[in-house]
Amino acid sequence: MPNPDLILLHPPNIYDFRFRTILYGPISDLIPSTPVFEMYPIGFTTIAEYLERHGFKVKIINLAMRMLASERFNPEKLIASLNPLAFGIDLHWMPHCHGAIEIARIIKKHHPQTPVIFGGFSSTYYHQELIERPEVDFVIRGDSTEEPVLLLLKRLRGDEDAPQFEAIPNLTWKDGKGEIHVNPLAWSPPDLNHVLLDYSYVVKAVFRYRDLISFIPFKGWLGYPITAVLTCRGCTYSCRTCGGSAYAFRKMHGRLKPAYRDPELLAKDIRNIARFSKGPIFILGDLRQAGMDYAARFFQAIRGYTGPVIVELFDAADREFLRELARALPNFVLEISLESHSDEVRRAFGRPYTTAQAEATMEYALEAGCKRLDVFFMIGLPHQDFQSVMETVDYAGKLIREFNRGKEPRLFPFISPMAPFLDPGSEAFENPEQFGYKVFYRSLEEHRRALEMPSWKYFLSYETVWMSREEIVESTYEAGLRLNELKKAYGLISQRKAEDVAYRIQKARSLIRQIDEVLTMSRSDLREKFLAALKPQVDGANTSTVCDKEELNLRLGLLNLRFLKSATILLRGSEL
Repeated sequence: MPNPDLILLHPPNIYDFRFRTILYGPISDLIPSTPVFEMYPIGFTTIAEYLERHGFKVKIINLAMRMLASERFNPEKLIASLNPLAFGIDLHWMPHCHGAIEIARIIKKHHPQTPVIFGGFSSTYYHQELIERPEVDFVIRGDSTEEPVLLLLKRLRGDEDAPQFEAIPNLTWKDGKGEIHVNPLAWSPPDLNHVLLDYSYVVKAVFRYRDLISFIPFKGWLGYPITAVLTCRGCTYSCRTCGGSAYAFRKMHGRLKPAYRDPELLAKDIRNIARFSKGPIFILGDLRQAGMDYAARFFQAIRGYTGPVIVELFDAADREFLRELARALPNFVLEISLESHSDEVRRAFGRPYTTAQAEATMEYALEAGCKRLDVFFMIGLPHQDFQSVMETVDYAGKLIREFNRGKEPRLFPFISPMAPFLDPGSEAFENPEQFGYKVFYRSLEEHRRALEMPSWKYFLSYETVWMSREEIVESTYEAGLRLNELKKAYGLISQRKAEDVAYRIQKARSLIRQIDEVLTMSRSDLREKFLAALKPQVDGANTSTVCDKEELNLRLGLLNLRFLKSATILLRGSEL
């Protein structure tokens, strides 16, 4: 079994989550992973494939997933046994800031001379704070780091053609004397055609290392193997709290416009993924951002594909676009982030369309044959108070009644809080007062310490002029309870499932009050004692709080991975 040159480690959001009493709340209810945020970024696979194409051996180890899978798994023991040329750790989104730093500390404890490399959006934002930490040697900045990582590994390996550290773009580093250097952010490719997004690297790596579990993206993936493809890196919209907005990309990555993947390559990615998986494929990014010609070219290239595909829209769409989408992808699922029933709230958040335009889009989508339409609402927005949140739930009921009347339900609404953090680099984080926010945590270390608190109420890095932290929490539980009742009443979920969700919501409400009381105790030993006693109840209330996570899943068959096809990919090597 080959020894990897680079081992990419994905940490849990909180390193010692198995031993802490932490009420996560509904911070991950509307994404595939658990509150441990065990799903590693898609950039892991593109970096690994790019390096392998250039002669390096790379292994992904999803530590978060392995820690979830077995209480007996010892991550420190595993790390101590590894011996790569370098370790890479993703700090892409801020919920991982605790786990990422703790994993880096463990690496340096056992491998003091082995370089530790950080990357990701949050690493880019906090690169100077990260590089000052003794456990971090390098930070690769930017949104497309495949080439800078390749150059860095060549230098670490001592290749004759490798550039000096100071010539590697996007690199923040320390020299032998501990002096910090910040190289120019000079690598920002104009397109995404240099990377592969078909996951063939993952299939081959699983066979090579005989280690399936280290590569599994999230708990339950083998039963629901959802994958994703990228239309672009960057965005043309500026939602106020988003670290992936046009504003954030300009500020952090120097990207003035998105880098798109050719639509023909995007279609090829989807077809290649379908060779080993029958699960849904999520197309990340609105297909219209690069213009209608881009969407038309993609539709032409993908025509004839009949697998389940999830498409997202960032703006209202007309009837003809959705008809063309249905002709090209007859089993498409649509996701719309409506955010609020209120045009005022949505406009203040940065979404450009009205409620009326969104409803027309929904009508056109269902008319065109959309297999399912998921509509997402958010809590914690500008100009949104407690009453506005409840009115949004009432509006969700209106949508259910109007669009599912007398038919098999296809429209499914969801609501969740914007949690746990405002994204660093977003407009609201940079200019909170302008958008009605108060930000509690600014530095990386402040965010890391927040994740050591026992309740998601104290994770929340913000409150607004219109709602306090407490009101955001309470409106989340109340909205979840009311929407759960609506789904039960209109047959979107079973009575048993609705009862389970209602029980977890009420349990979480009770636990958050108990945790608040514990935190008022002056003696730390008593606080720890009472929190430890609450742990079994807290662990039982941490997943699927305001909705059952399985509500997000599409209906699939029993066998959704094509294992024989995967073996063929391995045997054919790099032919794909």
